[in-house]
Amino acid sequence: MPPLPDLAGLDLEAIARLAAERRLPPVEQWNPTRSGDSEMRIARDGRWYHQGGPIERPEMVRLFSTILRREPDGSHVLVTPAEKLAIEVEDAPFVAVELKSEGSGEARRLAFRLNTGELLVAGPDHALRFGEESDGPRPLLHVRKGLEALVARPVYYELVELALAEERDPPGLWSDGAFFPLSAA
Repeated sequence: MPPLPDLAGLDLEAIARLAAERRLPPVEQWNPTRSGDSEMRIARDGRWYHQGGPIERPEMVRLFSTILRREPDGSHVLVTPAEKLAIEVEDAPFVAVELKSEGSGEARRLAFRLNTGELLVAGPDHALRFGEESDGPRPLLHVRKGLEALVARPVYYELVELALAEERDPPGLWSDGAFFPLSAA
C-alpha cells in the first residue's frame, strides 16, 4: 500500500480528489454462503484485535477496513466473494482522528482523516451528526453504507471551536454545501 499523504500539507481540493479516487471492493454485492467468526474485534478507540491481541500492522488494518460491511441487523462482517466473517465492533468501526478546515460559513469544507488513513470530506455523502450520551456528546461522521466514524474528542473540540466562531443560531458548521447543527436532532 502506498504511504499515507500528510493531511496538513494538502489543500481541500487535493483531499477531495484523493478521496474520490479511492476504489473500494464492492462488498455490498458479495453474498457468500460460507460464514463464520473472524475472531476479530474493533475496540471503541479504533484499535483492531485478532484473537485478543492487537493487530500491529497498519497496512493490515487498512486492508481489513476495505472489506468491512454493516449488515441490515446492525452487525458487522468482513466479507469477500468466498466468505463472510463476523467481527465485533464495540462502538463505531472507525475514528476520525484529524481535521482540516478551509473557508468559512457556507463556503467551508471539512476534511477528516480516519484512523485507517481514509480521507473524507464532510458533506451530503458524509454527514456529521451529533448525538448525546450519558458521558457527553457523541459526534459521528458517516463513512459509507451504514459505517460511521466516531469523531475523536480533540477533533470534536476543534469542530466546536469553529462553530462557535461562526456565531450561528443554532451552532453548527457548513461543509461541502451541507449544514450540520452541533446539537442532537
